[in-house]
Amino acid sequence: MENLLEVKNLQFSFRTYGGVVKAVRDVSFEVRPGEILGIVGESGCGKSVTSQCLMRLNPEPPGFFEGGEILYKGKDVLKMNKKELRQFRGKEISYIFQDPMTSLNPTMRIGKQIEEVFVGRKGMSAAEKKAKALEILKMVGISDGERRYKQYPHELSGGMKQRVMIAIALVGSPSIVIADEPTTSLDVTIEAQILDVLKNLQKTLGTSIILITHDLGVIAKLCDRVLVMYGGKIVERGSVDEIFYDTAHPYTKGLMHSIAKLDTAKGHKLQPIEGTPPDLFAPPKGCPFAERCEYATERCKNEKPEYTEFTETHRAMCFLNE
Repeated sequence: MENLLEVKNLQFSFRTYGGVVKAVRDVSFEVRPGEILGIVGESGCGKSVTSQCLMRLNPEPPGFFEGGEILYKGKDVLKMNKKELRQFRGKEISYIFQDPMTSLNPTMRIGKQIEEVFVGRKGMSAAEKKAKALEILKMVGISDGERRYKQYPHELSGGMKQRVMIAIALVGSPSIVIADEPTTSLDVTIEAQILDVLKNLQKTLGTSIILITHDLGVIAKLCDRVLVMYGGKIVERGSVDEIFYDTAHPYTKGLMHSIAKLDTAKGHKLQPIEGTPPDLFAPPKGCPFAERCEYATERCKNEKPEYTEFTETHRAMCFLNE
């Protein structure tokens, strides 16, 4: 099966007054047709920056690519000009942003915002655009589409707004949808509904989804494969079962221990991961997790671990596995 997207040795940094922040440090992965790929890690690990690199959404400057390739169906996104990028965004890959409250235009009706994707596309009449918008609204579970089509964002609840964001992402029929923590600002019942919407879309439309989250429950429910990011690097990757049942990296183990399970005893204290994430102005030269790892040795602090491969899909960047 051909990969839809291949990211090779991606390095992306930001120039700031304090120096250069190395946000993404040598990240490689692939996205296959019709799969849901999870990217998990704590705040500041580089997962959102990585996903925005795929569509070149990070502002350049202050951001810049220090190296690497992003190949979409064999074509390098980093070499596209502005016109090619405009065609590429929304049509090939689209993005669902973290907070629906701030991503919708408060002065425009919902229907018009969905139809904006068609601006500049020839050969579509107003009636066709509207029909497509209503069809997509129905697909993301919004009933009474005609009424919603005419409403403004402030008239919708948070869950409805998020569905509209998904509709906007889907209306150009992209091959890949990037969902950046799509349920952060929603309560648990609505979160479950939004995840169901995404799962159904992947089933019915065969869209590949890249799901960015720090919630392992969401990963377990939805994803086929998982990348675990820390300090701008992918420290472990594998299928969902491999990540949950054959956890190989100490950071992933730490993430597992820090969530409450159904059988967690009442007085039981969860184990936090002590310490803070690494400073990406001066990234550690060894393993990014060495400062916070209970197993770390001098070697971990000074040498960069290579990936140990356990199976065809599962590998981790840690000396313990040698």
